[in-house]
Amino acid sequence: MIKPKSTRDEHLLTPQRQHRGEAWPTDSWRVLRIQSEFVQGFDALGDLGPAVTIFGSARTKPDDPQYLATVETARLIGEAGFSIITGGGPGIMEAGNKGAMEAKVQSVGLNIELPFEQHVNPYCTETIDFHYFFVRKTMLVRYAQAFVIFPGGFGTLDELMESLTLIQTGKIHNFPVILVGTEFWGGLVAWLKNSVLVHGKISAEDLDLFYLVDSPEEVRDIVVKAVRAAAASAR
Repeated sequence: MIKPKSTRDEHLLTPQRQHRGEAWPTDSWRVLRIQSEFVQGFDALGDLGPAVTIFGSARTKPDDPQYLATVETARLIGEAGFSIITGGGPGIMEAGNKGAMEAKVQSVGLNIELPFEQHVNPYCTETIDFHYFFVRKTMLVRYAQAFVIFPGGFGTLDELMESLTLIQTGKIHNFPVILVGTEFWGGLVAWLKNSVLVHGKISAEDLDLFYLVDSPEEVRDIVVKAVRAAAASAR
């Protein structure tokens, strides 16, 4: 079995005592590396304009209906005047960037260093490589007006729950989170209602922090309506 290469996230999160006397940078030096990644992202995306971030599984194949629906969704959002941001990898991310390219809008891929190399998909017009997950996740939120979340695994669930936590705690406002695929997400929504809510771990209004839809047109309409409402309230 091939041993995965180490990553900077791994170095950061491994207790110093486990490095067995190897020469490792101190945490204060790591702060400078982390700072440089934030600066790189802010510089590259500072003039992006209105954008929507699309999440979903890297394992989705090009002939999967979810892939095709993502292409169409990204195209419609792009034609409505938004750039598209993804994690830059294959699967749903690739489909999102492909739809952006079809709409002739900026197609951003925020790639991440992984133990087994993740290659940037060919539909990105702007790419940034990150070593640290938390820096990349900040950029995925910082420059987006909405999250569109297609079926995915642990990474997609992580990004979904982090976005809902930011909204629930008032860190971000007027930020639609749109789950695409009732068949896939219905079980999670039912669990939130029938277990998490019933046991008092969330409030009833927290179930209104996201939308559950099935069509690309619904996604586009929610994004456009939410952004217009946010602009009107800011006047």
